[in-house]
Amino acid sequence: MLLLVATTSTGALALGTMWQTAQRRDQERELLAIGDEFRRAIGSYHRQAAGGRRQYPRRLEDLVLDPRAPDVRRHLRRIYVDPITGKDTWGIVRAPDGGIMGVHSLSEATPLKTASFAPADRAFEGMTRYSAWQFVHRDGVLPAAPTGWGPAPAIPPAR
Repeated sequence: MLLLVATTSTGALALGTMWQTAQRRDQERELLAIGDEFRRAIGSYHRQAAGGRRQYPRRLEDLVLDPRAPDVRRHLRRIYVDPITGKDTWGIVRAPDGGIMGVHSLSEATPLKTASFAPADRAFEGMTRYSAWQFVHRDGVLPAAPTGWGPAPAIPPAR
């Protein structure tokens, strides 16, 4: 009987560890997809110049409802929740003009994924914290289209 309890406990522990690892990998994939959505939305905002002058948004909420346009213009559906922290608070990467040119998770946890990133995220290789994964719009450089997982694109890119 004692052997049966020990075997069952060991199996349950191994199953729990596998489930946690799978859940963490799903959260990482979701973070990469959401980060890409933020990067694309910031790029869309930046490309749509107001008065001939390109600028980055001052607040993340400006991506949901662009204050520069007289009509309703959305670059992002909503401010997404960080799948790692479970909060809608993001670290901000500031542009030289003070606007927001990128976001990152506030989690200091160690990622499981450390290699084999998509081309737009190659800089994340070898990073030891999620907070180092900075999803930054680089003027003139757009990331590749999503590969099918994660949230659907918020809006088509502006032309």
